[in-house]
Amino acid sequence: MRLLRLFPLYMALALGANAALATDAETLAPLRDGSLKRLILHSEPKEAKTIEFQLEDDGGVGTLEDYAGKYVLVNFWATWCAPCRKEMPQIAELQEEFGGDKFEVLTLATGRNSPAGIKKFFDDNGITGLPRHQDQSSSAAREFGVVALPITLILNPEGQEIARLIGDAEWNSDSAKAIISTLVGAES
Repeated sequence: MRLLRLFPLYMALALGANAALATDAETLAPLRDGSLKRLILHSEPKEAKTIEFQLEDDGGVGTLEDYAGKYVLVNFWATWCAPCRKEMPQIAELQEEFGGDKFEVLTLATGRNSPAGIKKFFDDNGITGLPRHQDQSSSAAREFGVVALPITLILNPEGQEIARLIGDAEWNSDSAKAIISTLVGAES
């Protein structure tokens, strides 16, 4: 039944719906359903943050500026976090379906998470296609006011926070996919 309610949205996107409305909180609000009803949509984008995090491959430093020009779903998580174990494969599905020039998932293991522990977490949960970046000092989490895990943010192409969800959610739900589809359709 949910899919039938979202069908008009997908048709509107396919036919070139008004892109100016796609990022408006009023446009996204009706798409929230189930666990995504807890997604807080900001009426105005929040100021872009300057953060650094450790890259998985070479231990180098990454920043949000590396993602400029695309919507980014930033997920703060930890290997010991039970809800993270449940939602991370679902977040991987979003990356697989929507990842590209307009959208990307950025996962930040916050706090003391060893690279070996992160790799084991991903392997045990069959997660591929997501970065294993780290925020070991929790400085990025503090900058974004993360007080519990998981917390997921949606940033616009300018790096501003437009939405936040505290706790886990069904990120592979029709609702989540409709929200991301609407956002990436807005940048056509």
